[in-house]
Amino acid sequence: MAQGTLYIVSAPSGAGKSSLINALLKTQPLYDTQVSISHTTRAKRPGENHAEHYFFVSVDEFKRMIQEDAFLEYAEVFGNYYGTSKAAIEQVLATGVDIFLDIDWQGAEQIRRRMPQARSIFILPPSKEELGRRLRGRGQDSDEVIARRMAQAVAEMTHYAEYDYLIVNDDFDLALSDLKTIIRAERLLLSRQALRHDALITKLLAD
Repeated sequence: MAQGTLYIVSAPSGAGKSSLINALLKTQPLYDTQVSISHTTRAKRPGENHAEHYFFVSVDEFKRMIQEDAFLEYAEVFGNYYGTSKAAIEQVLATGVDIFLDIDWQGAEQIRRRMPQARSIFILPPSKEELGRRLRGRGQDSDEVIARRMAQAVAEMTHYAEYDYLIVNDDFDLALSDLKTIIRAERLLLSRQALRHDALITKLLAD
């Protein structure tokens, strides 16, 4: 069986990364594509379920996993730990399922060192003006917070060249089509197709 592919997806806040991943997953069966579920030490919020939204663990458990080198990447954010389990990812990939990991450029850098075979996708907004409009359109943040997010977005976008693929999310449907095309192309790679169709190729080449 061909291994699944780990896709790292990064983008500045407001570029539409999460919306694109969610839209993609709705078009793909679970036996083909899944989204990675992270471990976290933060408290469970209303409506969240263990092993569905996150793997909720204690700080002691998380630190034990760090000591055991159990994470592909991890970070501390506002006093809470977040991490991607190496064993969980490898277990799913071994079944031939592709996994999407929504993560920032720093986490992507950690994962590339541990899993160089992972493919990475960076999503850009069509302009700074549109990015600002999307952030303001959420109606959640003050002008000061939005200005800070915009500055952070520019810093994040300087890392686009570290990725394998680049998508500009101007037209959502076109960006989603681009994302599907990347997956299709990766699945058609000779190395994966040769494993998937080994029996057929053997018969075709038989005398």
